Order: sequence, then structure tokens, then C-alpha cells
Amino acid sequence: MDGKGLVRSRMKNILYNFGYFLKEVRVLLRLNPLSNLLSVLSTGLIFFILATMVSGWWISNDVVEAIQGEAEISVYYSEDAGDETITRLVKNIEGIPGVREVQLIDRDEAYGRMVEILGQEAEVLEYFDANPFSPFIEVKIHVNEMNTILEKLNFVIGIEYVRDNREILEKIQNISEIMKIIGYLIVTAAGISTLVIIAHIIRMGIYDNKEQINTLRLMGAPEAFIAFPFLVEGLVITVAGGMIACLLTTFTINYVFLHMTGPLPFIPLPSPEELISRVMVLVLTLSVVLGVLGSAFGLASAKRD
Repeated sequence: MDGKGLVRSRMKNILYNFGYFLKEVRVLLRLNPLSNLLSVLSTGLIFFILATMVSGWWISNDVVEAIQGEAEISVYYSEDAGDETITRLVKNIEGIPGVREVQLIDRDEAYGRMVEILGQEAEVLEYFDANPFSPFIEVKIHVNEMNTILEKLNFVIGIEYVRDNREILEKIQNISEIMKIIGYLIVTAAGISTLVIIAHIIRMGIYDNKEQINTLRLMGAPEAFIAFPFLVEGLVITVAGGMIACLLTTFTINYVFLHMTGPLPFIPLPSPEELISRVMVLVLTLSVVLGVLGSAFGLASAKRD
């Protein structure tokens, strides 16, 4: 029998005995109800912590990306430069890889921007007899290519000074990298914890049913037939825990967004519906994958014993 035929045969066998498998799963779950309940709650708590941290990670990434989208440097040129020289300078800057947008800011607009920044303190500008601000070119950039852009600007003729805000932009880059590392660590820690819990549950279930398993082996039952109920048991526990985590996460996200959008309207937050749907897909997918892997590890370790 070829590989495809063997797979079809096993699938038919599983479907034919599906009722028996469900009965065995119910028996396994009822065998240690308190232990299984605590396992579901523990798994749900782990997934809830994972979902909460990942949600914060995604929100932080969105905020950092929004800030990165506003990353800019200011290029100053000689005030004696003519229109043709300034136009050529703008085109040269636009041609640098990593530059997203270039905008010419005249003296009046620079003055208006400073008035907005100073707010009530802007009256100090009235003490100047003339507009103290110089025209400049506002260059929005991709933060990851900041160093390359600054190096190329050194070779552009006509530039007198570049205010690069390097310290702020580097901090933005560092925050983005740190958030990525934290997110990966959280997912890894939650995955390992869930695998350990499920593997332990499956091992205990096998030990509690050792006599029944030995009887099935003596009757000639294949190992896959014996192992399948334990695999389903681990899957049921993790999926149940994942669903509990989804409910708690939905409530938490709605609560947090309700209290954040009012006092912090300037923060570019994603929509709660989109965030909840992304988290639910992640949690339920992980619950299925970790349930299968945890059960497989439990079965493998029990065999070695």
C-alpha cells in the first residue's frame, strides 16, 4: 500500500471509530475532573497573559510605526539661494533612497509652526523686530535608512546645515527593536509553559489507564488507535483554555480602549475590533498547535518510561 492509501486507510479507521474515541475522551476528562479543570484554568490564564502582552506589543508597534512615519530631518540652505537652486536642491534630496517626502518650508510657515508649538508662550516671539526663523526643507525619511541618508546629504551641493534629530530617531529605533524582542520572549515562554502542562496531563492520563492500554495492546490495537483519545484530550484542554482567554481578552481590550481614547486622543491606536480579531486568531491557533504538540510530547515521554 502506498503512502496516500495508508493515510486514507487511517482516516477511515479514525472516522469509523470516532464514537469510541469521543467516549474515551469523556472517560479521561471525568477520571480527574478537578485536575483537568485546573489545567483548563491554568492554560486559559497563560493564554490570557500571552494575549494581553501580545496586544500591548502590537499596540506599541503601531504607535512606534506611526512615530516612525513622522520621522523627519530639517535641511537648511543659504537664504541667498535662488528659486532655481532651491528647486534643484529639492529634486536631489528626493532622489536619495529612503526619503519618503520632501516639503519646502518658508519663513512664514516656520514661524507659524513655532507659534503652535509654544502655545500660550508664543507671545515671546512678539519681542523680535523681524521673523527670526529661516526657511528650510523638511525631509521625511525611513528611520531604518537614516544613516545612509545623512551620509548622502553630505555630498549634496547647496546644503549648509542638517538638523538630523539623530538622538530621538535612534531611540525610536531602539524602542522598536526592544518591543520585538519582548514579544518573541513572551510567545516562547507561554508556548513552553503550555507544552509542559499538557505533556504532564497526558502522562498522568496514560499512567492512570495503564491496565486498559496494556489490554488494548494485547488485543492487537495499533499505537495510533490507543494514543488518539489522549491526543484529543490535550486538544480539548488547550482549546477550552484558549476560549476562556479570548473572552477575558475581549473584555480587557474593550475596557482599556474605553478609558484610553478619551484622555489620550492623540495616540494612534488600532481599532479594538481589529485587535480582538487578531488576538483571537493567534490564541486559538496556538491552542490547537500547542495542544497537539503537548499531547505528542506526553505520549512520547510515557512510552520511554
